[in-house]
Amino acid sequence: MHIELRHLKTIRAIHEAGGLARAADLLKITQSALSHQIKGLEDQAGMELFVRRTKPMRLSAAGLRMLRTAERILPEMEALEAEFEGLRDGSAGRLHISLECHACFDWLLPVLELFRHAWADVDIDIRAGLAMQGLEALERELVDVVITSEPEDIPGLTFAPIFDYSPAFICPASHPLASKSHIEAEDLATEMLLTYPIDRSKLDVTKTLLDPAGVEPAGFRQVELTEVILLLVASGRGVAVLPDWALREARRKPDFKVLPLTQGGVTRRMYAACRSEEAAKPYMAHFTRLARTEAVKLQRLPES
Repeated sequence: MHIELRHLKTIRAIHEAGGLARAADLLKITQSALSHQIKGLEDQAGMELFVRRTKPMRLSAAGLRMLRTAERILPEMEALEAEFEGLRDGSAGRLHISLECHACFDWLLPVLELFRHAWADVDIDIRAGLAMQGLEALERELVDVVITSEPEDIPGLTFAPIFDYSPAFICPASHPLASKSHIEAEDLATEMLLTYPIDRSKLDVTKTLLDPAGVEPAGFRQVELTEVILLLVASGRGVAVLPDWALREARRKPDFKVLPLTQGGVTRRMYAACRSEEAAKPYMAHFTRLARTEAVKLQRLPES
């Protein structure tokens, strides 16, 4: 048998309407066309699908089996059509995010909380396992947004600036470096540097301070969580360089001293990278706007 979606819709409509005239109205076709369609379908099946001697019309045993198939398949197809319509008008889609910035959870999670209320039909996820290959994953459509401080000239990708930030040095208040006005690369030559578990080439402190000066710290120790890094710093187990937004609370505590890198300070810029053809989608543009405004709010929290 060659069964089409219109045949399944016909079976369902006649069952719901109880007669050809009302079913034809539901399907927006003529009663003659509906009768012709039923005859062709029954010819294919080699048996009657309806008991015509009853009012309202009843499905035969074979017709009931086809109805069960229609009730299973048609809702799925209608849901798929609705999804496609949402994709066409930009109200639905996928927002899977990779973070090259380990500390970005501090401001990203509030952004996603606001985003989900506005875009309930967009599937949100954070793909932590793809952090080290974020841009490659973006090109392969494994993720849809990469949060990065390293824009690259890659055809087909767009890098939207989100906000600027300043990496800052933190040590215990009792540390000898705490008396300085700022930190230079040479100051870290004898220090254990606590960092996030990412490649050292992607660390702010190596890119902006250590590598340009050709300085190596006494050692690196990788730590997963910002809170644990701060705990280790307070315990005298090392020092760290973290984004300014991750140090807002630490600046208020007497146990810590937070200092700028170099006399003039260091400024970095965070970007949201996406595929160029998706940059103008309404939900993608809204995500970028939210990321900008919420990150700035976090940076401007009072320090008292």
